[in-house]
Amino acid sequence: MENSKYFIYWIGLSALLIAGSAAAFSVYGLAKLFSGAFLSVVIMAGSLELGKLVTASFLYRYWDMINWFQKVYMTIATIVLVFITSAGIFGYLSNAYQGATLEFEKQSTELIAVEERIEQLEEDKVFLKEELSIAISELPDNYITAKRKLREDYNPQILMVNEEILDYKKTRADLEIQLVSTGVDVGPAIYLARTFGTDIDTVVKFFIFILIFVFDPLAVMLVIAYNQALIVRDEEQESSQGTPEFIEDDERMDIIGQNGNDGLHYEEVDIPNEPLEENDPTPVDSTPTMRGGVKIQ
Repeated sequence: MENSKYFIYWIGLSALLIAGSAAAFSVYGLAKLFSGAFLSVVIMAGSLELGKLVTASFLYRYWDMINWFQKVYMTIATIVLVFITSAGIFGYLSNAYQGATLEFEKQSTELIAVEERIEQLEEDKVFLKEELSIAISELPDNYITAKRKLREDYNPQILMVNEEILDYKKTRADLEIQLVSTGVDVGPAIYLARTFGTDIDTVVKFFIFILIFVFDPLAVMLVIAYNQALIVRDEEQESSQGTPEFIEDDERMDIIGQNGNDGLHYEEVDIPNEPLEENDPTPVDSTPTMRGGVKIQ
């Protein structure tokens, strides 16, 4: 691709796509951060993004022509804007991550609560059964009616607990199915978190920092590379066009040196072989020719 005459356009297209997407993510992230003035922030951040790229191009093209104050200030401004863009991208990606994991975390919290409630109900069920067993064991064997009465009192409570446990188990099953569906979106992050033995938030932050480290700085460098390629192309075109003109000028100077005029040839002059005598009455035709010469007869 580097040998293709269209390679310069690939550089420009890459710079446009990366810089454009970085600007879009950054503007959206900053606008979400200052949501109270969304449109104003979009206009301001968009203008700064365009100014950053133009400033980087200007510094590369006119570095030797501007004073030191312009160099220092515009360089610092470009670097600061790169950090601002990176911060906006971080905000955008963080917001996207939170949106993808919000439902997952909500369902996970609900599942934990349901499991804790099931455990508590299981303990209540065991407690009721043990309490019934102790109460029956304390009665004499001939107190059959009393024992039956105890069972009639405890059985409805135990059945109620069983029904509640079944309901919560159904809820737990539904939540587990939803978690499987929702976990598809954050599945890679969960897998990486388990692999490195850390939590999901740490893994996601690490990858976001890697992205913003190469995102906007690469966009600025590609814009500078595009300017460099344009300058090199213009110099090559001027060099290739200057050679024929130089040769043509040399030929013209040779003609001027030979003719003693502006490089235009005179008409041929018909001069007799014998010189004219001083008192020769033959008239001389001094009519100018088409190109300024004098025709002598």
